[in-house]
Amino acid sequence: MKSWQLVRLIAGAFVLLSLALGIPGSPLFLSSWWLAFTAFVGVNLLQSALTRWCLMEVILRKVGVPAGS
Repeated sequence: MKSWQLVRLIAGAFVLLSLALGIPGSPLFLSSWWLAFTAFVGVNLLQSALTRWCLMEVILRKVGVPAGS
């Protein structure tokens, strides 16, 4: 997988996990504060779309994941 694909995979997994942990009706519910993490991921996705810079992609490239086109 390329770094841009992994960024989207990780972001999607983080959103789903934080929703499962933050929504009271979920069997995995811990605290509503997990919804703040969902918002954090969303803000980072918006920021990366507008600036074309993503910290997660930088980290993935440093550990050897190819960039891709």
